[in-house]
Amino acid sequence: MLRAVAFDLDGLMFNTEQLYTHVLKELLRRREKEFTQDLVDQMMGRPARSAFGVLSSYHNLDESLEALMEESDAIFLGILDGQLAPMPGLVDLLAALERENIPKAIATSSRRSFTQRILGKFQFEPRFEFLLTGDDVTEGKPHPEIYLKAAERLAVPPAEMLVLEDSQNGCRAAVAAGAFTVAVPGEHSRKHDFTGVAFIAEGLGDRRIYEALGLADEQL
Repeated sequence: MLRAVAFDLDGLMFNTEQLYTHVLKELLRRREKEFTQDLVDQMMGRPARSAFGVLSSYHNLDESLEALMEESDAIFLGILDGQLAPMPGLVDLLAALERENIPKAIATSSRRSFTQRILGKFQFEPRFEFLLTGDDVTEGKPHPEIYLKAAERLAVPPAEMLVLEDSQNGCRAAVAAGAFTVAVPGEHSRKHDFTGVAFIAEGLGDRRIYEALGLADEQL
């Protein structure tokens, strides 16, 4: 029996992975470097500092991680207001969970300040029991720490917590924690290795997600 849900944020709840692609392409264009799919796959799902460490090593950049992150934030904020959007099916799924009083939380590798800014655009933060971010853990995904903490705070065994993730690193973290893990890949992560997940969903509106939570009758 599943009694709680933990959501990833980027690429799962919002189209931020698409926006990041634009941001990082621009960041690297300024340095005459290429943003490849291989680099995307290595960076995705990791905490910001770790992800930028991957980027820096990949292209042998000599700038500090702080400088790279600050510049990417500036590029991102320039496109955020006009392009940020919830992923299809998110709003209906949140409403269905709330009708059945199923607790939900967010467990993301993103920084807390960034997470709150994204959620604030749609007044979503009050709808969740709590936020766990990359600032709240010692080990980032694919380490299971963040999902073990999420289960503890939701007061359920990991096996009774459904985790929704869009990336390989995120799914590895949730599977290692012992959670009921569902991959919801986007175009950016279709080819990721989702070994160990319960199933690969076609989106947040996938009926199997509702069925796993006993919400099949709630789906519109």
